[in-house]
Amino acid sequence: MSYPALATRTAVVTGAASGMGAATARLLAADGARVALLARRAELLEKLAAEITAAGGQAIAVTADITDQASVDAAAEAVHTAYGPVDLLVNNAGVMLPNPLADGRIDEWTRMIDTNLTGALRVVRAFTADLVAAAAEGHPADLVNVSSIASHVAFPDYAVYGATKAALTQLSTALRTELGPRDVRVSAIEPGLTDTELGGHIDNPALREQLGGMFEAIPALRADDIADLIAYTVSRPRHVNLRHLVALPTRQA
Repeated sequence: MSYPALATRTAVVTGAASGMGAATARLLAADGARVALLARRAELLEKLAAEITAAGGQAIAVTADITDQASVDAAAEAVHTAYGPVDLLVNNAGVMLPNPLADGRIDEWTRMIDTNLTGALRVVRAFTADLVAAAAEGHPADLVNVSSIASHVAFPDYAVYGATKAALTQLSTALRTELGPRDVRVSAIEPGLTDTELGGHIDNPALREQLGGMFEAIPALRADDIADLIAYTVSRPRHVNLRHLVALPTRQA
């Protein structure tokens, strides 16, 4: 589906190197938005930016680690230098590292909290002033946080991941009270089982096999499905805020 309203937008997409982030960046650019691609893997970002440009779109690759404040600051400066103020932010970067809580994997806990919550906050801080300014000028302004159904559905051994996603969904709700009166829309998107690289970081063989079994039993969502949902959400008339969307595969619903 095409969303002509996106043709005037300037977007930042985090976690843009693969999966839902890459799919979202492609779709936004295909509909005319200028897109800044943020992620850690520079080679993949450059490849995606070249792909988008070859298709007639506008995109820049900005290597950034959202767990590092200096890196986020440098990324924001690079985006502003190339494109000026941003009016659309998709906070998509995230990691999923399940293990029993009793295993005490503080390394994984720290990485998930730093990426899924604190990292998202760093990016919000970097671009909120842009969103507020765009809204004050009468333009659409959107903050989209990609959360997960794990924010409200409990899965054994996913406690910390679920906690970070619950925090991100709650953050979206709280930010809506601050930014909504200033005409900035805040949306939380909660996908269910989706075919991306997210499960590739799991180092627990039993949990990796369990997730693989779910993919065999349930036809999963595709990254393009979530990209389309994001594009639809941010292309509504500026007085319409789709605040909380849950997208599930039909057999998981």
